[in-house]
Amino acid sequence: MTDLLSWARSFAASAAERAADGEAARRVPDDLVAQMRDAGVFRSCVPASLGGLELAPHALVDVLEAISAGDGSTGWVAMICATSGLTAAYMEDAADVFSGPDVIVGGVFAPMGSAEAREGGWTVNGRWRFASGCEHCDWLLGGTVIGDAAPMLVFARDDVEIHDTWDTGGLCATGSHDYSVSDLFVPSGRSVDLSGPPRSDGALYRFPGFGLLALGIAAVCLGVGRAAIDEFLRLATVKSPSFSRRRLAERSSVQSTVARAEAKVRSARAFVDDAVGRCWDEANGAGRISIEGRVLLRLAATNATAMSASAVSDVYELAGGTSVYRSSRLSRDFRDIHTATQHMMVAAPTLEVAGRVLLGVETDTAML
Repeated sequence: MTDLLSWARSFAASAAERAADGEAARRVPDDLVAQMRDAGVFRSCVPASLGGLELAPHALVDVLEAISAGDGSTGWVAMICATSGLTAAYMEDAADVFSGPDVIVGGVFAPMGSAEAREGGWTVNGRWRFASGCEHCDWLLGGTVIGDAAPMLVFARDDVEIHDTWDTGGLCATGSHDYSVSDLFVPSGRSVDLSGPPRSDGALYRFPGFGLLALGIAAVCLGVGRAAIDEFLRLATVKSPSFSRRRLAERSSVQSTVARAEAKVRSARAFVDDAVGRCWDEANGAGRISIEGRVLLRLAATNATAMSASAVSDVYELAGGTSVYRSSRLSRDFRDIHTATQHMMVAAPTLEVAGRVLLGVETDTAML
């Protein structure tokens, strides 16, 4: 893992340099995707028995945070395709899908498709939104309603139609287009139910699957937050506001706001570390994650997203007119992080679920 983290920190510079190219193309540049693939980023959560890295959650957070400090969109695609590898531990035909080190899997877990049973599998129809990195993927997952269940089914890239829909203010380079399938036969072995028992026995697969996805989003936001603060610190040493002879760094209001932004990101990261450590100990010990542990994990992820976004907003405002140009790193960080906050895994309703559990009020904990 140390080698992958060192690689990610070095790669972040390349991601930052190519960020404008990605925004213009509305997809992460192919050569950057190839570098992440070759480094093993997309195999982070794939079982070791299938040639994956089977990274511990804290290691995954470190790697995604480092990449995202270079560019939020690149980190986001890394996060989606890395966490999608978790499905290999739950899939009967995983060896066919995750057949080699070059395979990239992505997709959407929301149940936007429907299926009818037929011999050996299902006939599937549906259209899925927000399929980040789909143009780079060999396989795509799609949440599908089958009776009372909503498993993810796996589709070969050649069997789906990608619709060019991703024209957004933030995370522009993630290429999170819609995709659809029509009357497609999917064999029963290509289904995934993250709420069911895994086929792999590693501690990673006893860790909450939805919690891991939420942590991935938080890691991206923490990386963007860190980068935005660092960019402002650089700017503040050289910029003097209009009609002022003092540099930004010399103004007391700037000093206190930067200190608060720093505290937001660092304290949020500490909460993530604490919650991950607790759940990882449970996964390696009893093998069953307590409801309290699951709640704290999701709360830490949502808090990290919100606090990072708040910190970025702080320094974006301090930068003044400089930050409004697309050429400004702060402009991209601001747009990216306020797009990331809209993901359902870290949106405000997760606080309501956490609060109900903490208060002892009956609630549905299936998504924890």
